Amino acid sequence: MNQNKLKIIETIDKMQNELLTLSHQIHDHPELGFQEHQAVGFIRTFLEGHGFEVETPYCGLDTSFKAVKKGKHAGPRIAFLAEYDALRGIGHGCGHNIIATCAVGAFSGLAALMDNYDGEISIIGTPAEEGGAGKVILLERGGFHDTDYALMMNPSGGGSNLVGRGGRAATTIRVVFHGKAAHSSAPSNGINALSAAIHVFNQIDLMRPTFQIQDNINGVILEGGTAANVIPALVRCEFNLRAETMIRIEFLIDLVKSSIERAESLTGAKAEVVVEPIYAERYPNKPMCEAFKNNMESLGIHMTWPTPGKLYGSSDIGNVSIKIPAIHDYLSITDDKTIQSHSKAYADAAASPQADEICLKGAKGLAMTALDILEDSKFRDEINAYHDAQVPERYHEK
Repeated sequence: MNQNKLKIIETIDKMQNELLTLSHQIHDHPELGFQEHQAVGFIRTFLEGHGFEVETPYCGLDTSFKAVKKGKHAGPRIAFLAEYDALRGIGHGCGHNIIATCAVGAFSGLAALMDNYDGEISIIGTPAEEGGAGKVILLERGGFHDTDYALMMNPSGGGSNLVGRGGRAATTIRVVFHGKAAHSSAPSNGINALSAAIHVFNQIDLMRPTFQIQDNINGVILEGGTAANVIPALVRCEFNLRAETMIRIEFLIDLVKSSIERAESLTGAKAEVVVEPIYAERYPNKPMCEAFKNNMESLGIHMTWPTPGKLYGSSDIGNVSIKIPAIHDYLSITDDKTIQSHSKAYADAAASPQADEICLKGAKGLAMTALDILEDSKFRDEINAYHDAQVPERYHEK
């Protein structure tokens, strides 16, 4: 391991108590997407305490931020991406307190060396990953125009440390059915909004045998009425769609919309439909993934490549990976294979001693990988060539 990587490790070790305090502060104050004011405040306090200027709001998003450390001259521009939103009703069941802390630690650890290098590093706070597509909004508003490479990590479980894992395209459809309330003794006097919603669910279930392997539509009724003896006049639903590509997601969106229209026609209820921005499929940059894997193994964590064809989740990092080379690799915070992400048990694990260890090692691995990019122009050429060849031509045209 070269001396500058050892300096990164030393720098992060010196601030380990502050970093772990940050992780637990975010964990203990879970906030939903676009409401992460406390989390941004905790991160801002840390960064400003270490002499960095923090721009927030960033790109017009109140809970986004950016801090930059410039090197000697112009050169590669590398961003560490932070997430810090929680899950409704669960808290940090995806461990975003760890993602944020790793990004802060990586940025701070590498910043101490930037006077020796050309280029610049930044940390960008990306809100609302769990729903709201914060990175997509930032992309649309130019938040990544001055970034050449993006690095982040994500917690995993069951002792599985995955490098180069992809992700499916996804979106969320929110539906409100408006009917007419009536006494249940005379249902013909009303319009049953709940019947309309149930009809949409039934149509989707009937069509599941026609879905492709990577397709998935999962729905919940958030509000379904107030009393059994009242015909419901208003019902709120939410559907999460996943597919192999954005093109396929667009097909599934049309399928759900058609189901809603048929439910309207049959019941007389009227629907308000909101489709969130699409999370793109992910294109992990293999050369960057290999570098991260090697750096994590030098820190004592062995990483493996994912099982081909396995069904994985989604993230708005996919949209970033289309535009610039990016990594989003997985480090396990629990060896217990029964603990699944997006659960209360996983939220508890996100504040465990093992999670604390990953906060520090993940920060070191990200910073060391960014250092590899800064130091080696041939490596950058390899990264860029892989990205250009990997991302489909249809995205190059946009």
